[in-house]
Amino acid sequence: MERFGPATLVEAGSEQLLFDAGRGAALRLNQLSIMPGEIDKLFLTHLHSDHTIGIPDVWLTGSLPTAGKRSTPFQVWGPAGTKEMMANLEEAFHDDIEGRKENQKEALDGLTAVGQDIEEGVVYEKNGVQVVAFLVDHPPMEPSYGYRVNYKGHSVVISGDTRYNEKLIQQAKGTDLLIHEVAAAKPDNHSPAIQKILSKHTTPEEAAKVFQQVQPKLAVYSHIVLLDGLSDADANLAVRTNQTYDGKLVVGQDLMSFTIGDQVTIKEPHVGLIP
Repeated sequence: MERFGPATLVEAGSEQLLFDAGRGAALRLNQLSIMPGEIDKLFLTHLHSDHTIGIPDVWLTGSLPTAGKRSTPFQVWGPAGTKEMMANLEEAFHDDIEGRKENQKEALDGLTAVGQDIEEGVVYEKNGVQVVAFLVDHPPMEPSYGYRVNYKGHSVVISGDTRYNEKLIQQAKGTDLLIHEVAAAKPDNHSPAIQKILSKHTTPEEAAKVFQQVQPKLAVYSHIVLLDGLSDADANLAVRTNQTYDGKLVVGQDLMSFTIGDQVTIKEPHVGLIP
């Protein structure tokens, strides 16, 4: 209950951009006093279910008058298969969507979903905000993407799911905030199944090498994968990382926020989570 699925909201100027929509994304937005209907732009790193299962909630709930009543189509950018996935979701919820449209006098444009398959490069640019997609390495999900958001000389980079990746290092250099995934297991664990999972993600020691080369103003761990019953306390993610990386690092929490300027400031969750 303390850690829902992957979802990162980037607010830049008038733009509100959601990256991934894992379990509970709409609920966490609501806790931040942001209605799902305020979100009409979603960028997917890849199509694993833990990054997409919250899409119907953000999309369909956001069309309701009690949840923001989105007035524009719900746009989704992501890897090959995104367009087909959104079309199939519209088909899956066809009866619900048509029923809602019949009960409303005015058009419900917020119920329309538009999926777009992307390639590397600039995938969105408006109101001074630029979103750049770049390939990362998360087998067998190919392609998988990370994103860099640029705005007024500042930036945030979201790694998505990836193992140690040189392209991410290149794309992230000079960024203010680097939000990076991490995975860990007990040091004495030699389970082939767990080692296979670790091989698709980034360990704290590998992330340290990434951070040391990128040198962001702040590095943040998200998508925290703890295996073999490893607890947050026992994982020692920051300690393991700081053995190699000497910069500023935070282990992310749900509802934690960051303000990017000359410095990156951290705001702890202002809404209590269930203990």
